[in-house]
Formats: sequence, structure tokens, C-alpha cells
Amino acid sequence: MSHVARKRFGQHFLTDRVAIDAIIDAIRPEAGDAMVEIGPGLGAMTLPLLDYVRPLTVIELDRDLAVRLRENASLQVIEADVLTVDFPALAAATGRRLRVVGN
Repeated sequence: MSHVARKRFGQHFLTDRVAIDAIIDAIRPEAGDAMVEIGPGLGAMTLPLLDYVRPLTVIELDRDLAVRLRENASLQVIEADVLTVDFPALAAATGRRLRVVGN
């Protein structure tokens, strides 16, 4: 997936596999977790998370990236600025405590 980082969104795309694996190991995702990823971007951390958590909720501000992310049926995509997301309502909708991750 090719995409040019947009400075106005403060985008940076994690590509270091060692760093990604370290984050996944640190957060220890488990099946049944209500996981929310902030700023999934190109999906470098998203795809490994899907090995553990389905569905995975992602919050993406960039419209172009949100369109691409919606192509994955295992993702629930919220296209919004994370500062406007109602996390208590999101937790209530899942019926579980949310685990939030980002890089």
C-alpha cells in the first residue's frame, strides 16, 4: 500500500519489524480483547494485531487511508480525529473494557 505521509496530520509510518514485534510483545493482545488502535496508517501494526484480536477497531483521520483500511473485513474503521471519539460510548458498545494502542 503506497501512501505519502501528510505533514498536516503529523503522519509517520512505523516500518521497523523489530519495533513492531516489541510493541506487540509488550501489550500482549489476547483473543477477546476490545482493542482500539489509534492511527493505524498503512497497517504495519494492525496486521500483526489481527493475529490475536478480531474484530479490531481502528481510528484513522486520513480519509484515503480509512478507505483502504475498510477493505479488511476484520477491521471496524472509525474515520475521525481521535480527540473527538467518544471512548466511553465505544466501550459501552463492546461491553468490555477497551485496550488502546498506538505508536
